[in-house]
Amino acid sequence: MPVFTRFSEPPQPGDGISEAEAEKAEGGESGEDERERAAAPGPAPAAPGPRFTRLRDWRTRHPRTARALHLATTTLAAALVLGALLLPNTLPALKAVSFARIPAEAVIGAVVVLALPRRPRLVAAVLYGLGLTALTTVNLLDMGFNEYLGRGFNAALDWDLLPDAQAYVEDTLGGGVATAVSVGAVLLVLLVAAVMVAATIRLATVLARHRVRATKGALIAGTVWVTCSALGLTLFGGPIASERGAGALRVHAQRTVESLRDEAAFAEQSKADTFGNTPPGELLPDLRGKDVIFTFIESYGRSAIEDPVMAPGVDRTLDTSTAALEKAGFVARSGWLTSATYGGSSWLGHSTTMSGLWIDNQRRYRTVSAGDHLTLTKAFQKTGAWDTVGVMPGVQKGWPEEKWYGLDKLYDAFDLGYEGPKFSWSTMPDQYALEEFQKRVHGKKRDKPLMSFVILTSSHQPWAPIPKMVGWDELGDGSVFDAIQKAGNKASDVITDTTKSREEYGKSIQYSVTSLTQWLERYGTDDTVLVFLGDHQPIARVSGNHASRDVPVSIVARDPKVLDKVADWNWTEGLKPGRDAPVWKMSSFRDRFLKAFGSTPHPSKG
Repeated sequence: MPVFTRFSEPPQPGDGISEAEAEKAEGGESGEDERERAAAPGPAPAAPGPRFTRLRDWRTRHPRTARALHLATTTLAAALVLGALLLPNTLPALKAVSFARIPAEAVIGAVVVLALPRRPRLVAAVLYGLGLTALTTVNLLDMGFNEYLGRGFNAALDWDLLPDAQAYVEDTLGGGVATAVSVGAVLLVLLVAAVMVAATIRLATVLARHRVRATKGALIAGTVWVTCSALGLTLFGGPIASERGAGALRVHAQRTVESLRDEAAFAEQSKADTFGNTPPGELLPDLRGKDVIFTFIESYGRSAIEDPVMAPGVDRTLDTSTAALEKAGFVARSGWLTSATYGGSSWLGHSTTMSGLWIDNQRRYRTVSAGDHLTLTKAFQKTGAWDTVGVMPGVQKGWPEEKWYGLDKLYDAFDLGYEGPKFSWSTMPDQYALEEFQKRVHGKKRDKPLMSFVILTSSHQPWAPIPKMVGWDELGDGSVFDAIQKAGNKASDVITDTTKSREEYGKSIQYSVTSLTQWLERYGTDDTVLVFLGDHQPIARVSGNHASRDVPVSIVARDPKVLDKVADWNWTEGLKPGRDAPVWKMSSFRDRFLKAFGSTPHPSKG
């Protein structure tokens, strides 16, 4: 008979003894388990070792402490399991009331554990713990994606974004921080797995030792859950009977299956093209002789114009720039496009606008950019009437999409002669990139007009530090920005402050718009046609949890005939689109633009 007082708690598995020894020590082994062990072949269990003896002696001397320790660890295990099952997938929902529920998965888990013999029970507990680890991981990923990209994590698509996320952290906060974050994320997952498995094993063991009481408890809990579910009873605004865990995994499984199906369907869809067979001579005849510039401003979203924190400064900049351009002879019209992406993945916005296809994930992007679907930029190249060039200071490695976009020449981060400091992720200020575009490309005499594809990056998150305008004649090799970069905010200070992030985001948009419009005032000609727009809204933490996906788009030109071609678009006069201005899907822009400027549809069916 074990040498324990009635107040003491027997040793537990994980205390240096086996589950069998712990059950023997308690004297609480069920008859079923005892018979199973007696019938099992093999040698008899070994006698308790010195460690078990010391632990038994300690529990004998400190029964109350042993009892309290047992209750504490069991309670903690239960709290971890229930917390994982009820954990929301968004930060706003992460409240105490979210955990005031009865999870069906806990009741079912208890029933399964009570029905299994010892060894299968242990296997089930381990698998249950690993399932909770997967559930916790996807919920945490959902929180991050909802906070930054305004959508949940997609297991079929978003793993491809993790290297880009690491590169962003490295560019923004340094290589050491990026490595620490990556290692920390892996260790966190492993720690969650170890803790969850230990918790489920602990609870399974306790339930098995108190089989009769546990069975009654599971029956009561199951009855209460069914009753609450049938009657639709709620507490603190949510159902008492919860199946949050299973529901979350089911949603992710469905999302994965739908994404894989979508990939195959999109591959077929991308082969069809309204202008796929249009002869070169019938593409863009009404723009012949014009220098056309398509420019994307990073994270330039509707919130910048309408949010009460950012809008006052941005609206003043747009009004001032509109007036300055009018003085220089330019007229502008503006509307809204609904972007295919949100908070990041700018290349999805670029490719959607240029291809006329809805490219809202990385798989779609890879599919279409590997094919020959006609992009708006490539349409200019196809005519043979334009030279085509790309200016992309954010590109810092090989970029095979250059061919798909139809660019004769690409100027990346290393081709613009910049010797100044980086501004967080952005390799160089927009003002410098535009001046180099003028010197190296736009300002040179050529036999053909120019079509340019320019991506501006100074308004990329984390919006610290932000460049400031300097004299255009003072730009030099960019060293003039050294003092401005050193005096700017630290990225780490802005990232952790939502209010500051919103304020600095607004300032970055003001800088980018000012750089672009001043460049147009300075270097634009009667043949210049500028189309500029945002690629997506800023992250949800800045734009708001329920912000639209809309971005502003503007067309600016001196020649009134250019704007006459888009008069039926009913866009707002000036650079600031009105609240009631038309809103189109970003994927509709290519065809509307081609038709407006005289292109004749000749569909290809793939």
